[in-house]
Amino acid sequence: MNEVNVEETEKPKRKLPRLILLAAFFCLALWLAYKWWWGLSHVTTDNAQIESHIIQVLPKVGGFVTAVKVTDNQAVHAGDLLVAIDERDFKVKLAQAEAELALAEANAGRQSGRIEGQAAAQVAASRAAAAAARSAIEQALANADKAQKDLERVRSLVAQKMVSPQALDAAEAAARAALAQVRSSRDLAASAGEQVTASSAALRAALAKVDAARAARDFAANQLVDTRVLAPVDGVVSNKSVEPGQLVQAGQPLLAVVPLNDIWVVANLKETDLRNIQPGAPVEMQVDAYPGLAVEGSVESLSPATGARFSLLPPDNATGNFTKVVQRVPVRIRLSQSKDTAHPLRPGMSVFVTITTNATATQ
Repeated sequence: MNEVNVEETEKPKRKLPRLILLAAFFCLALWLAYKWWWGLSHVTTDNAQIESHIIQVLPKVGGFVTAVKVTDNQAVHAGDLLVAIDERDFKVKLAQAEAELALAEANAGRQSGRIEGQAAAQVAASRAAAAAARSAIEQALANADKAQKDLERVRSLVAQKMVSPQALDAAEAAARAALAQVRSSRDLAASAGEQVTASSAALRAALAKVDAARAARDFAANQLVDTRVLAPVDGVVSNKSVEPGQLVQAGQPLLAVVPLNDIWVVANLKETDLRNIQPGAPVEMQVDAYPGLAVEGSVESLSPATGARFSLLPPDNATGNFTKVVQRVPVRIRLSQSKDTAHPLRPGMSVFVTITTNATATQ
């Protein structure tokens, strides 16, 4: 009788572990089914980080640094003075360029319809000489016509023996002299015309020198302005490598400005996860630096090639030792919320990304 009671009490004790196992198995199966169903409409990756424009600040002119107005991690606004370069030599160059421009304008310069330059005055003088030469031709022709008529009258009088032959010789000489004067006047007019052409060419050359001198003056003025290195955008100074007294060259990196108000996330997804990802898909992100902080965004664009294609030594699968590796494709994600001053996002921070590929799953 006692043995029967012992067996009856042991049976419920054996059934309890089995029920726990069955319940655990059921929960595991339910969890796996949920993860499978959730994975149909979501893609996740921890291969993601925050990106931003990192603007290298480089001087356009070289020289000794007279002042550095910023330090690392300092916030600046667009147009703020970052570095000042010694401007004395550039002031001298600007003064020299302005003097050369004034000299060129003095040698040429036609402004507001007035002749104000030496070359322009020469053009005016040569044109006046050409006009005078043309008038001299007309006067010489008139004199030649008169001399020819006088010659005809003298010949008539000589034929009538009313004047001596010497008067005929004088009239013929006067007629020949008048014709020679006509030829001389025409030659002088032609020479004056050529002088007008030459002086006009000289004027154009002088005006071109004025333009060249003005361009040189503007270039010198720009170089003087470039001695003040200004912040290109709003941001934070980083990687400063310049100190007062240092000799810098044009194009030498001095520091970097990082605009923290223009950031995005780049998630490197497996190529097998891109099938249902389209621009505009909602994204939820977790930043490693701020546990528990949810950051929202949306897919902005997908890279036209895998990340390996842009590497320094891209893989060549035609070498004979091919090993298939799942490639990663960069996906650009735009952040949707405004700037959070309590949790600033900085370029390079690691992010865990979850992309919803099916919009109905969020409803």
